[in-house]
Amino acid sequence: MKNLSHSVRKFSFIWGVLSFSLAVFSTNAVAEEPSVVDRIVAVVNDEIITLYDLNETLKPYEANIQALAYSPEKKRETLFKLRTDLLNKLIDEKLADQQIKKNKITISTKEIDATIERIKESRSYTDEDLRAGLAEQGLTIEEYRENLKKQLLRGKLVNREVKSKIVITGEDVEKYYNEHMEKYAGEKKYHIWNIFVRFSRMTDESQKQEALGKMETVIRQLQQGRSFESIAAEKPDSPVSPEGTDLGLYRLDELSAELRDVVQDLKAGEFSSILETDRGYQIIYVQKVIGTNPKNLAEVKTEIEDVLYNEAIDNRYNTWLSELRE
Repeated sequence: MKNLSHSVRKFSFIWGVLSFSLAVFSTNAVAEEPSVVDRIVAVVNDEIITLYDLNETLKPYEANIQALAYSPEKKRETLFKLRTDLLNKLIDEKLADQQIKKNKITISTKEIDATIERIKESRSYTDEDLRAGLAEQGLTIEEYRENLKKQLLRGKLVNREVKSKIVITGEDVEKYYNEHMEKYAGEKKYHIWNIFVRFSRMTDESQKQEALGKMETVIRQLQQGRSFESIAAEKPDSPVSPEGTDLGLYRLDELSAELRDVVQDLKAGEFSSILETDRGYQIIYVQKVIGTNPKNLAEVKTEIEDVLYNEAIDNRYNTWLSELRE
């Protein structure tokens, strides 16, 4: 690897995907032509990423892609994009590791032990459970500890270079609150009933017309003041007679698009016109609307700070990586 690093410096390879190949010779007595077993795919400052490194990172994903039964062309496109994304990930990790060395950031054995204990506690794992789970993934406890060490080191680096430089002001919080008033305006839930006639495969056109006539009778009764609940409580006397159901309490975003469009225009005590679908006819009734009180700025200040902080971390981290790449 020293000779390899020397070659990299000697030829002054630039950042990017390179075609330089590492050649090895057979150890047989008879001399053979050298065969290519690896090549450099990226140079990050004075360190390299090899094709072997990239392929090892790709392995866990390949089986999933094979299982998707893509066409050969789609498979090639997917693998190409994945390899590009993973290469960028390896470059970012290499840059981060170099910064860790430059800033002399360290992790102690005690910190690794404490992190493993927290992971075991959060998942109710014994030491044997953890080792068995790692074995299923083809990892030893030593490899797991090394991976965890890298994650913790990178976490410390992010804290130092990114998180410590983020400041969320009161003006930032107020601006976000004013721009997202609908989020804090209080929540509405609708208590919904319906009266319906459901069609089957055996329902013919004459029966559908009979069902529509009965639903029109229901509408007239409702318009004359009869309560929706009393009509819904009636037992059907034929396959095309209306039935009623208490559907329950829902937020608008919990309803299908079709129902949402109907319900949002109804006030408490109001009912819809007859809705026709492939499965039958129905009338929707909003029995009541339950609303929660809107939240003021003081109540959601901490929540908004968390949202803005996480957004700032993502933005600052990406900017920081771009600066390192340059």
